Amino acid sequence: MHAQRHEPPVEIRPSEAEGIAAAYLRAAEGDARAALVQAITDALSDLDAAEQCVVEQRRLISRGYAYCLIGGG
Repeated sequence: MHAQRHEPPVEIRPSEAEGIAAAYLRAAEGDARAALVQAITDALSDLDAAEQCVVEQRRLISRGYAYCLIGGG
């Protein structure tokens, strides 16, 4: 469907993933392999940090349950 003359043109925005990919490609000065490696490295680092947070939350929750069970709260 084409826009009518009195309607403003439809703005097409890149997806969030495309924007992130473009940013990595710019940072790597056009080197697609380097951009991909850096994106994966960053993603794995973020995943590791998130997993550490989950482990810590589980530890705190377990400790809280144990504390309540022994009459601490």
